[in-house]
Amino acid sequence: MKAVRSHLLLCGGTGCRASGGMTLKDILEAELEKRGLSDEMKIVVTGCNGFCALGPILVVQPDDVIYVSLKPKDIPELVSEHFIKGRIVKRLLYKHPVTKQEIPTMQQIPFFAQQELRVLRNRGLIDPEKIDEYIGRDGYSALAKALAEMTPDQIIDEVEKSGLRGRGGGGFLTARKWRTTRSAPGAVRYVICNGDEGDPGAFMDRSVMEGDPHSVIEGMIIGAYAIGASKGYIYVRMEYPLAVKNLAKALTDARAYGLLGDNILGSGFSFDIEINRGGGAFICGESSALMQSIMGKAGEPRAKYIHTSEKGLWDMPTNLNNVETWANVPLIINHGSAWFASIGTKGSTGTKVFSLVGGVNNVGLVEVPMGITLREIIYDIGGGIKDDKKFKAVQTGGPSGGCIPAEHLDTPVDFDELTKLGSMMGSGGMIVMDEDTCMVDVARYFINFLVDESCGKCTPCREGLRHFLTILTRITEGQGQEGDVELLEEIGDGMIWGSLCALGGSAPNPVMSTIKYFRDEYDAHIRDKKCPARVCTKLITFSIDPETCIACGKCKKVCPVNCITGAKKVPHVIDESICIRCRACYEVCPTDAVKIR
Repeated sequence: MKAVRSHLLLCGGTGCRASGGMTLKDILEAELEKRGLSDEMKIVVTGCNGFCALGPILVVQPDDVIYVSLKPKDIPELVSEHFIKGRIVKRLLYKHPVTKQEIPTMQQIPFFAQQELRVLRNRGLIDPEKIDEYIGRDGYSALAKALAEMTPDQIIDEVEKSGLRGRGGGGFLTARKWRTTRSAPGAVRYVICNGDEGDPGAFMDRSVMEGDPHSVIEGMIIGAYAIGASKGYIYVRMEYPLAVKNLAKALTDARAYGLLGDNILGSGFSFDIEINRGGGAFICGESSALMQSIMGKAGEPRAKYIHTSEKGLWDMPTNLNNVETWANVPLIINHGSAWFASIGTKGSTGTKVFSLVGGVNNVGLVEVPMGITLREIIYDIGGGIKDDKKFKAVQTGGPSGGCIPAEHLDTPVDFDELTKLGSMMGSGGMIVMDEDTCMVDVARYFINFLVDESCGKCTPCREGLRHFLTILTRITEGQGQEGDVELLEEIGDGMIWGSLCALGGSAPNPVMSTIKYFRDEYDAHIRDKKCPARVCTKLITFSIDPETCIACGKCKKVCPVNCITGAKKVPHVIDESICIRCRACYEVCPTDAVKIR
């Protein structure tokens, strides 16, 4: 292959594709051809780069220069200035959210510099559709080592010494689950990868499946060898078509290279993997419900008096781990358990991948050592709160997670510490909220989501969630009553102790944690009929301050119900009897004359 002068690493993750990344690829190819640079510069469409809010993203190597938020009109200038004249195009660089300084290279950007990439080791570096690029980054060397040099028991022992816990939410010790599955009686054993990532705001597993599918496949093959399984399934969320496409290509290539199928690498071990599209239900992320779905049944959980490791798919021993857990396995085999456990905490070793979203300046995918504090993630990596607003809370663990207030920002992030605060690690979603967030409305939002996603099989979850939603809706609409908070707590306790699966058992977390840390907001809604954050529409009013109104007419133009009156040079007025409280006037007023009370 002819050597090239530069590699142009274009992010091909779902986020960058949605913002026009593939259109940029076509334009860039045409511009390089036009300038006679096609033989000197190679475009590589990678997986998710991680800096998701600033896509489309292009990294120029070996210069290590990163360009963000690119548009088609930027490409000719980029080619002319950087690729021909060697001058960095400063206006297309990342700008620090506080200092506004232009930062040219990835390692100078705090978002990237303070991460510890292990699961995301190939992030933004390889083409996920080319197995050779994965192999070039030590891919499948762990599989070769496991099959040639290790027994199944030695593999499980190494995983056990590493302290690896399942990254899907429960935090169960991976090796213990593997050993139970291996020793359970049964003629056939199965391994499953849970890629049914359904938490709002979560995209960790999607990015790994799209951008580095072979890391998941390699981990599954090693796990299957250790457990004694001959068949595996990757259960992928229905809404992840790119992940399905890249996984399917990776499986085909792995078979062609003798890494999957019969007699893998001449070892005598045979194993194959099938992709199963998700059932379109949040509950299918629960282990037993997921297995029911694979077998063609309704995705409903079952009681756990018999574990799926003993009787799972078709009543045979079945081991299930999520995407991130499987991607860690080759690292442990290649580098050893001591290396893996060298970072993290005693009870939570290694790293964790989070999707950092919400009110932070740097939204994206981050991988950090276990034990890092919430403050470090939100302020050092996330760049702090947007628009210099005050931090209010962070929700971890998805819709069943809790909301953690500012007083606990210095809490280490690991499985046990988050549980102590009334939240949980979950699969890795992290939603940051600022001062303009109503915590009662947040609880109502997530409970509304869970009402729709509960399978309804058990009474505590089904009825408890509905009563939760009724009470929370009443409170946010100004109909709250004394005793409502105590009733919410009583319902939550019943759900925790009586629900069939972890969805119902953890569903009260958004309510219980917001009551614990933000009780004053509940009291304001119920007693004062006020929403302190000025979010709940039934509890706020809009008016225009005649002293600061410049009568520009912008509010009148955007009002969908024509409730604003006023002529030129005459302060405008809002008719509250017609106003639907849509906030359109508030958002466009140039002098902040529109007031919310």
